[in-house]
Amino acid sequence: MRDVSLWRAVFGVEKTVIERVEFDEDDQVLVAHVRPTKRQRSRCGRCRRRSPGYDSGAGRRRWRALDLGTMVAVLEADAPRVACRAHGVVVAYVPWARHDAGHTLSFDDQVAWLATQASKSCVVELMRIAWRTVGSIISRVWADIEIQHDRFAGLRRIGIDEISYKRGHKYLMVVVDHDQRRLVWAAPGRNSAAVGQFFDLLGEERCQQITHVSADGADFIDTIVAERCPNAVRVADPFHVVKWATEALDEVRREAWNEARKQARTEPKRPRGRPRADAPPRPASERARSLKGARYSLWKNPEDLTEDQQTKLAWIAATDPRLYRAYLLKEGLRVVFQLPHVAAAEALDRWIAWARRCRILAFVKLQKSIVKHRSRILAAIEHNLSNGLIESTNTKIRLLTRMAFGFHSAEALIALAMLTLGGHRPALPGRH
Repeated sequence: MRDVSLWRAVFGVEKTVIERVEFDEDDQVLVAHVRPTKRQRSRCGRCRRRSPGYDSGAGRRRWRALDLGTMVAVLEADAPRVACRAHGVVVAYVPWARHDAGHTLSFDDQVAWLATQASKSCVVELMRIAWRTVGSIISRVWADIEIQHDRFAGLRRIGIDEISYKRGHKYLMVVVDHDQRRLVWAAPGRNSAAVGQFFDLLGEERCQQITHVSADGADFIDTIVAERCPNAVRVADPFHVVKWATEALDEVRREAWNEARKQARTEPKRPRGRPRADAPPRPASERARSLKGARYSLWKNPEDLTEDQQTKLAWIAATDPRLYRAYLLKEGLRVVFQLPHVAAAEALDRWIAWARRCRILAFVKLQKSIVKHRSRILAAIEHNLSNGLIESTNTKIRLLTRMAFGFHSAEALIALAMLTLGGHRPALPGRH
């Protein structure tokens, strides 16, 4: 192998002429002086269309390459500008780097791969770059991958949800593909305009091909889905429906706890220190203390209760029929989702009738929401769909947000999420 061919393989470049390689003693880096091959010169850096030269630009510049052992390596070349018909005056295309980048293609690809596999400190230390630079690289790599793959191809059943990624009510709208079990789209926002961006990208023809849409019951999602995908079956997420019941149950528990605290204030106060053996009992105070610690006994599924929690639940059944009735209502709604479709429809109607006459305000309000979403709840049971996949995706995005803390924009976080969860992870340079 000739020296030129060897250096081209070492630096991982193609369509490039390597003029010479030297060691820069001042900067302590290995410098390869390069230029594009004749066929690759005088092209627009954005669209790669042949364009007339404009000027010599800012002179020679350097692109950071992958380290050679323990030595930093760079490529150095002229950076002339061309006049493109579509993009105006831009820096000419170079085959070893993306447009407007300060790193080679191989360097970018390795950083993107590491960001999806390793910790933040590992990427920064190994590649000798700032974490904010990693965000810019990830955005460039994802932009290239997005052009090469049609991520919306074959979409039929989707899930839509929002996730908080930053303090100050900063949210991302997230869409997943239930069939391929991958993230297909994310964007900043938490309103119908944000969801509308997804359907705009999808296009009218593909919107008509969507058959099922699962969501958490948010009105703004329901409105835009009904408008853009009128033929889709809208599915209410069972997890969120049961969560509504759990929140209603906790509201009843807090009411009982506050009532017990109010009664405890009427009891005579005890002096400081350990109470005497003949001290009068304080049942209201003891009841308030017990109700405060009963939250998990009421929240958890019966099969998951510990022995102490079962005892606590039995105490509630014996001492507070109203709170125990609220617990049974919550459990009754949860059981609906475990039944076959026909039986579930009958059980849900019975539950609505029970909740309507239960005289517990929180559950009377809840049954109105259940009636509103009844068809979507039954659709979730019939088609065996839920937002479980999207909740799992959201959990992984939350882990990524910790890594992405320090990125300049939400776009870098979205790019990292798409590279990690979108089914098109970057490959290491030289491997396919």
